[in-house]
Amino acid sequence: MNARSQPPPLNPAIHGRVYGMNRRFFLNSLSLSTALMLTRMHAELASHGWKTAVGLNGFASSERKYRREFPLKEILPFIHSTGFDGIELLEGWRVGSYPDPVNEPRRMEAFVKQYTSNGLKVFSMQTGASGAFSPERATRMQWLDGMRSKTLMAKQLGCDCLGMWPGGSLRGQSLQQAMVHLADSFRRMADIAGEHGVLAAFEIEPPFVFNTEAHLRQILELTDHVNLKTIYDPSHFDLMNGSTGRPHEMLDRIGVDQIAYVHLTDTDGKRRDGGTSKHLACGDGHAQIPVSLERLKKGGFKGWIMIDAWEIPDPYDACRRGLHYIRKAMG
Repeated sequence: MNARSQPPPLNPAIHGRVYGMNRRFFLNSLSLSTALMLTRMHAELASHGWKTAVGLNGFASSERKYRREFPLKEILPFIHSTGFDGIELLEGWRVGSYPDPVNEPRRMEAFVKQYTSNGLKVFSMQTGASGAFSPERATRMQWLDGMRSKTLMAKQLGCDCLGMWPGGSLRGQSLQQAMVHLADSFRRMADIAGEHGVLAAFEIEPPFVFNTEAHLRQILELTDHVNLKTIYDPSHFDLMNGSTGRPHEMLDRIGVDQIAYVHLTDTDGKRRDGGTSKHLACGDGHAQIPVSLERLKKGGFKGWIMIDAWEIPDPYDACRRGLHYIRKAMG
């Protein structure tokens, strides 16, 4: 990253490496000028139809990989004070499984309060979708029942989107059979989500059985539903585009109108430790992040851009740098 694109220096009083810092002191340290700055920033991005968020997946994965602790009581004030609008939840981290909004009303109430009390909107929830392409119809129906509950939860949280990740094995079926099953499940899920005013979204990754541009296109075409779109992640699109450093080329081919929301990250076109696409802080890779943002802007994208700091050693820094690139793209 060159000097011209370097984000402004960290102000510890605002963005605090909040390790060990008393939360109340941290929040009270925000000055009036800072509050006004954040208000202007939100208004600027909103005028273009963009909202910004942070994925809890980045903190969870970095904590696991690098054995660092990232408490929610520090993460959430950081996200709000840095200028982001919302977050994407990750099931199973910190607060356990998602609550059942019907059978666990008290837990659901506490769950909602935890995030709204920090001035953040939960714009999406990450969910698994292995059951969506099971060869067994009963398993697919069970997955769909679970997604009904998650959709109701998403509605109560005020989510705009619900993310789905179809990882898992073929379990004895052909890839084409799995594709047909996945599309049928996604179509039914898109109906359910649409009834609750939530946009269904999916993402495919290198470790999945669905892991190419052709697969992504086929999922969209077979599902053929106005309420199902995909997620644009430059790191995954880059690998599917031959690790050329031009993920925006695949974005152009898929179409900005097919993007539900964005997982913003840079990459070097490789996989980390044989896993998924290597995620890097914006400016540390070859993915030409400004070009992707320009393509989204020109394509009329309106929605959420989330910083995806998956297995990045310093997710706080990745969040700041990602937001810097978004604001710069807005001019």
